[in-house]
Amino acid sequence: MANSTNKNDLTGLTLLGSGKKAKPSRKLETFPNHHRRDYTVTLTSDEFTCICPMTGQPDFAKIKIEYIPDKKILESKSLKLYLWSFRNEGVFHEHVTNIILDDLVAALKPRWCKVSAQFAVRGGIGITVDAEYKK
Repeated sequence: MANSTNKNDLTGLTLLGSGKKAKPSRKLETFPNHHRRDYTVTLTSDEFTCICPMTGQPDFAKIKIEYIPDKKILESKSLKLYLWSFRNEGVFHEHVTNIILDDLVAALKPRWCKVSAQFAVRGGIGITVDAEYKK
């Protein structure tokens, strides 16, 4: 079948199906994109947490990642472990959203990418941060 997944696509994937106990990781793994057309990949998580750098209280967010792949596609388990790595990190909402975008762009070199982080209301104010990259 043309453009299907082949064994070479699995080369370099160390986190998926490794049988190891999962732990947080800042390593984003990718596999080859076999398609030349533009198409959008959307990944969402409503389990993102980080810590307020001032108060030490947890911040919860829904993360939405959208991108148009170029030569690489993001492996989803590595994204899960990557997002988990922020759980104990003190970081402002605006900064963490842009860090995630920068790391995705570095790993994927996509044609386009957008990260939206919708943080839960705290102190009566909800914050949503959208960060976008265009090639």
